[in-house]
Amino acid sequence: MIPPEETAALIRARAGDAPVHLGLILGSGLAGLAQAVEGVAIPYAGLPGFPQAKVGGHDPQLYVGQLEGVRVAVFGAREHYYEHGNPAAMRHALATLRALGARELILTNAAGSLRADIPPGDLMLISDHINMGGLNPLIGEPTDARFVPMTDAHSPRLRAALRAAAEAEAIPLPEGTYAWVSGPSFETPAEIRMLHRLGADAVGMSTVPEVILARFLGLEVAAISTITNMAAGLSDEAISHDHTRAMAPLGATKLERILRRFLQARA
Repeated sequence: MIPPEETAALIRARAGDAPVHLGLILGSGLAGLAQAVEGVAIPYAGLPGFPQAKVGGHDPQLYVGQLEGVRVAVFGAREHYYEHGNPAAMRHALATLRALGARELILTNAAGSLRADIPPGDLMLISDHINMGGLNPLIGEPTDARFVPMTDAHSPRLRAALRAAAEAEAIPLPEGTYAWVSGPSFETPAEIRMLHRLGADAVGMSTVPEVILARFLGLEVAAISTITNMAAGLSDEAISHDHTRAMAPLGATKLERILRRFLQARA
């Protein structure tokens, strides 16, 4: 694989040399935000080392340009562990983001709620996470940099800024703990009961490997979940990927408002 600096050079040749200030990885329902970037859209297929993400509802392009006055790099898709069994699938893409000059990363995802007070259509700001996959994207890293501290992995500073943006938009943004499971099958009711006892407030199939990689690379991180369903056994709704895609836009509209306000404050 080529060095991330070379991939970054390819991006600069298309998008210009100005440094990127912030990266955004978008979950389901946020395609409109990516397309609002004033700049260029580069298909992942044209970027060596980028993941070939193929999950329905995602847009495998990198958008680089201005959004609400901030120069951003927006990832329209991510590769999930369940696609090819590689927890480090986003490593090169995130290292490229760092090479483009970014120091901060905002992650979004679709998740199931374990809390009755955070129903489908609402959002949850991730304050901490539980890695239930038993996997780590830094396994095999040969240097001592692999021993990444994860206290405050979800930046208190960025979380405060996102809470302020949500308050300005009059959108509730409760905080909670996100549990990562490998997928692609959804959880059983027994697994959800276990996760609840462990302290999880939401569950999903992404984000945690990216948080670990981002902290390894020196990026400051925050993440927000769009709640698309109640977790297995907590309601009568039928859980499916189609259901997730149908419900994601409900919370995504609120999330886009928060992210735009957050960026406006940083412009």
